[in-house]
Amino acid sequence: MLVSAKEMLTKAKAGHYAVGQFNINNLEWTKAVLLTAQELNSPVILGVSEGAGKYMCGYKTVSSMVSAMIDELKITVPVALHLDHGSYEGAFKCIEAGFSSIMFDGSHYPINENIEKTTELVKICAEKGLSLEAEVGSIGGEEDGVVGAGEIADPNECKSIADLGVTMLAAGIGNIHGKYPENWAGLNFDALDAIQQLTGDMPLVLHGGTGIPEDMIKKAISLGVAKINVNTECQLTFAAATRKYIEDGKDLSGKGFDPRKLLAPGFEAIKATVKEKMELFGSVNKA
Repeated sequence: MLVSAKEMLTKAKAGHYAVGQFNINNLEWTKAVLLTAQELNSPVILGVSEGAGKYMCGYKTVSSMVSAMIDELKITVPVALHLDHGSYEGAFKCIEAGFSSIMFDGSHYPINENIEKTTELVKICAEKGLSLEAEVGSIGGEEDGVVGAGEIADPNECKSIADLGVTMLAAGIGNIHGKYPENWAGLNFDALDAIQQLTGDMPLVLHGGTGIPEDMIKKAISLGVAKINVNTECQLTFAAATRKYIEDGKDLSGKGFDPRKLLAPGFEAIKATVKEKMELFGSVNKA
């Protein structure tokens, strides 16, 4: 069954490791992430953007698919199904659809409006036993139409949001979605440290986990990051493996493509990526 992310992230913050959030876009991605988490005995968070939710026929379809796969694959590690960068309206839709965790991205609103909307969702999620992620300081780059300029979050604003009772907080510290440019300045650890000092035991979230050097990942975890999001790297490895299968001319007989064979290399590539990240984040055998 699906669980709130609260317990797994509380343990991660206390244990100085991070739980990986891996965004899913289809059945193959979901199956790959779940099987790898089970093999490594790692808790895991399945992230679903609003765009991915629409692509997969709606949030109820996603929730039903994930729940059924957990049952059929006999997954026993903790699994949270999480709305990623959700709008205010999208958050309510996912709550209704059976998601166990919600992110409301109010970073593009004035801080007072972010606080107002987050307050309402804190109340509802608490009543239903769901975890809630909030954001302060937009994350750079673009993901599913959500664009951020890469702001450095104000630590005092982070405290204002954390004090509302959210489960976890995403704070912009120079991280971006997508590939990092060669002239990227790196993560702002002074800002991260200041945010942790003011938010205490609150698990912090690092978006844009693809392409951040290992030493920065480990330092971020030491400064309170307990959840790290990975999406772009899965996209790249899945696409590369699928492209190679086609370019190699496999299964190009007159019988046509077998979609199960076509997607199999990408499935294995996702598993390898997830395994690598779980080992880096330190969540192996933490279920």
